[in-house]
Amino acid sequence: MLPCGLLALRNATDVADRRRALASDDSENRQLRVALTCKPELADAASAATTSKYTGAPDAQASSLNTSASPSQDVSLHDALASYARRWPDEAEVARSFAAFLDEAPTVFERIHLEGHFTASSWLVDRSGTRVLLTHHRKLERWLQLGGHADGDRNLANVALREAEEESGLTDLRVEPEIFDLDRHWIPERGDVPGHWHWDVRYVVHAEGSEDYVVSEESHDLAWRPIDAVLADPGSDESMRRMAGKWKARSP
Repeated sequence: MLPCGLLALRNATDVADRRRALASDDSENRQLRVALTCKPELADAASAATTSKYTGAPDAQASSLNTSASPSQDVSLHDALASYARRWPDEAEVARSFAAFLDEAPTVFERIHLEGHFTASSWLVDRSGTRVLLTHHRKLERWLQLGGHADGDRNLANVALREAEEESGLTDLRVEPEIFDLDRHWIPERGDVPGHWHWDVRYVVHAEGSEDYVVSEESHDLAWRPIDAVLADPGSDESMRRMAGKWKARSP
């Protein structure tokens, strides 16, 4: 388990250099998955967590700095997180952690928020609902769901849909508005970009047209994989198995 700690940025010049690198490094950072932040008020929750499992509730007194930035969208995301907590009570603390992070600063949807930022992913299923489209991620070297950075877009369902389209080449996709899953991953330092947390919000996306995908430069390969196989594979990412289980639970 990787510890949650403050980034060791030694001076203001170093911070500025890293912010510029983070804002400009699109190719290095697209689609890396999911997140918490290393803020002191959430350190207890973060330090006890594994790559894709959360423990600990957020500080109820966490600072709310984001009261004027796109308030209607933030209220909508808060409502979606509250709905998620009701649907998945075992993950209520996870949802509260995401809600606390949402209120932390206006920049939490931007890569310049160095400690961590929002990302969005898609659980992209075929017309039959029995297969999910996965990417063999070029930099993470793992089979994962499609997704990427919000880059300032506060509508994370739209982000999930956009990333699914861009990374698969598929058209005629439809995204469900409700949050399907929440997860976080630590992204190690790469080049001038410091290690940070991704807060990943996942949505179900349906392929309603052609299922003939196109592999983008961000992937070694793509594959339609049976959801039953994902669920049964002990080598699959833990959060992938969790999503497979959720999908099977809601399917007829």
